[in-house]
Amino acid sequence: MTFLLSELAARVGGEVQGDGALRIERVAPLESAGPSDLSFFANPRYRAAFEASGAGAVVVEPEATLPPGRTLLRVKNAYLAFARISTLFHPPREPVPEIAPQAAVHPAAHVHPSAQVMPFACVGPAAEVGARTILFPGVVVGAEARVGDDCVLYANVNVRERCVVGHRCILQPGVVVGADGFGFVFDPLGEGSGPRHYKVPQAGIAVVEDDVEIGANSCVDRATLGSTVVGRGSKIDNLVQLAHNVQVGPLAIICAQVGVSGSTRLGQGVVLAGQVGLAGHLQIGDRATLLAQSGVMNDIPAGETWGGYPARPQRRWLREEALLRRLDELSKRVRALEKAAAAGHTDTPESE
Repeated sequence: MTFLLSELAARVGGEVQGDGALRIERVAPLESAGPSDLSFFANPRYRAAFEASGAGAVVVEPEATLPPGRTLLRVKNAYLAFARISTLFHPPREPVPEIAPQAAVHPAAHVHPSAQVMPFACVGPAAEVGARTILFPGVVVGAEARVGDDCVLYANVNVRERCVVGHRCILQPGVVVGADGFGFVFDPLGEGSGPRHYKVPQAGIAVVEDDVEIGANSCVDRATLGSTVVGRGSKIDNLVQLAHNVQVGPLAIICAQVGVSGSTRLGQGVVLAGQVGLAGHLQIGDRATLLAQSGVMNDIPAGETWGGYPARPQRRWLREEALLRRLDELSKRVRALEKAAAAGHTDTPESE
């Protein structure tokens, strides 16, 4: 599939500067793009790569100041436009309506005729798989679980019994929706057999709402009672843990290796950068942002940005970090002051 550059510009609401009749055959990085390729440039640190690129055309922001002689597609929100163009060249996978002979589909399950169930996938009793949904090898949809329309569940995804996945969701390989939450009570007597950790039944479910994507090997635990919920349109990276009864609001962004403890609530549009850890029973307000490796022990108001361990408002954290870098210098000054005071001097020593 190829497109004229002018056709691509019309699709994304952009303007061509240069040869609109250029035929684009693919999208490619600046470093490897050729004369029939479209690339993307928005970050100034890649200017050298842009100047050296052999790309036939480049998507840029309208206000970008660039040397003449290049064919450009100028468009507001260039990265979004590039993503839409890339989707034209790499369209979503279409299902092949069939249930493979090697798949295990219970007679009481309901799989829509337009869905695709690949070899060694398993659909349990009273489970439902929606229209045009694709189950890759090794997927397990447990008893009474529901997976909506137009979903893609990649290899070895497990949606456990009674849990729900909405429409247009993508679950990357190894995702587990509805594993038992980590709930135990210390029993000092153990019914006469000695101390033990008594398991609290995890009787609730996990619900993944519409248009959610969950990265590889991430886990959404089922609730102790009620539901763990991942809100509409949220995007979750690889290796994320959402504990029992967590509530993730719509349009959240949760990056790799984040851990959210039980019963914490994330508001709409919350952003958790990589390796953020949150204690349990917290309230994180709408559009709050947690910077990478933050350790969150307190509620966070809406719209604020926090960082550090323990996490605190960004300005305070940066100020305290700057002071910590001067700790050795300040320590030397204090020792010098103490030495001068002990010797009976009153002059303030110069800092070393």
